[in-house]
Amino acid sequence: MKKNTLGSLTFLRISRFANQSNQLSNQYLKQFDLSAAKFDTMVQIEQFQPIPQQELAKKVTVSQSGMSKMLDRLEKEGYIYRSIDWKVKHVSLTTKGQEKLDGVYEKQLNFQTQLFDDRLSKEEQKELYKLMTRLQNHTNKQLK
Repeated sequence: MKKNTLGSLTFLRISRFANQSNQLSNQYLKQFDLSAAKFDTMVQIEQFQPIPQQELAKKVTVSQSGMSKMLDRLEKEGYIYRSIDWKVKHVSLTTKGQEKLDGVYEKQLNFQTQLFDDRLSKEEQKELYKLMTRLQNHTNKQLK
């Protein structure tokens, strides 16, 4: 039998937590007719609009083809619009999309925060954030 390392066990624990928290977010956001991926996409669009579609795909954890399908759905629902500037597609929120995001944002933020507040002290949350930031900065360097 092969033995896991502390690093591999930590990697698995982080992956499982991310998966489970996304499932919980999807369940929570269903009442607003959104998914975690749609919510994240709309937040990124709001922050960087008008954002090139390729850049948006890099910021959101969705594949390029998955991004096109999601944007098609968001466009049909009236939440976003796309414009073309030469060969670059830009994405922006519509008024309806901004209103939807405004109505859900604080609720989702509170939901996400509660996942941590229920189990970790503020000091533990700060330490976890610091450690996760260090790991993410390391992986960002490896991806470049």
